[in-house]
Amino acid sequence: MPVVPLRKLILSAAIAAVLPIAAQAAPAQPNDFIEVFAKIFGEHKGIRKGHAKGVCAVGNFTASPEATARFDAALFSGTAIPVSYRFSLAGGNPAAPDYARSPRGLAAQFTLPDGSKHNIATLTTPVFGAKDPESFLGLLQASVPRADGKPDLAKIQAFRAANPDTQPQAQWLAANPPPWSYATAEYFGLHTFYLADKSGEKVKIRWHLQPKDGVKGLSATELEQQNANFLDDRLKQRLADGAVEFDWIISFGEAADSENDPSVQWPARPTLNAGTLRINASGDAGCGNINFDPNVLSRGFSASDDPVLRMRSPAYAISFGKRLSGQ
Repeated sequence: MPVVPLRKLILSAAIAAVLPIAAQAAPAQPNDFIEVFAKIFGEHKGIRKGHAKGVCAVGNFTASPEATARFDAALFSGTAIPVSYRFSLAGGNPAAPDYARSPRGLAAQFTLPDGSKHNIATLTTPVFGAKDPESFLGLLQASVPRADGKPDLAKIQAFRAANPDTQPQAQWLAANPPPWSYATAEYFGLHTFYLADKSGEKVKIRWHLQPKDGVKGLSATELEQQNANFLDDRLKQRLADGAVEFDWIISFGEAADSENDPSVQWPARPTLNAGTLRINASGDAGCGNINFDPNVLSRGFSASDDPVLRMRSPAYAISFGKRLSGQ
């Protein structure tokens, strides 16, 4: 082989090896998400920066006998534990329409007898929108509206094509109608956690909340009617007939199941019904000053190293501080 072409080949190989590293985005910072949400949804002072539209609710949780017998967890004592809930729509728009094809959320804060707290935060999609904070931030930045206020769909599609981890959630939302009611949606914890059993061993788990009313989405006719504010009313109407309940279903992970990528759904795994979450009333302001950071865990639970889960704490803290200070 001639000398010059060989040198070119070596140079090309060196450039190819360096480019992926040089092209990597800088590590995402917590405030990056606060800033990009403001660019996408506008500034809404004193409002949650994410899941801006929502409703508070109150109720309790009682662990199942199976969970009490198996796990060494304060939350699974078997006694009724008071809970503050918040149902919501994803995004930073407090006027988001209730028929939007976006995730719904259910957050909860449990107050244990000793005063300690345990938080959960869920979405109605079985996967998160990206594998890590950098990919999610890139998707958000691609979603910032143009000067005319409209999203650049070609830019978003190009980012998704280059980042396959951002596709599963979008595909799920396109294939499933928005929930008919907050009470007829299945809510997923998304992240991997660890739970101590009676022997002290930490078991790898994920979980979801299964509605006892059954899963029901909006019909095509209801989507066409585009009623922008029905979810709060439907929840109150349903509660007039009695408590809304969800089964807390824990899935037990295997060695091959992802621990740190919330954009990947686990295959079907053995499960255990850990107990019943009960909503008794809605519409008060009781959850207004709660920061539903899902890394706030009670004895027996521990968090994985999922980078999205880890990023939630500082990002939530910034949002919480701004909200309380009227920013």
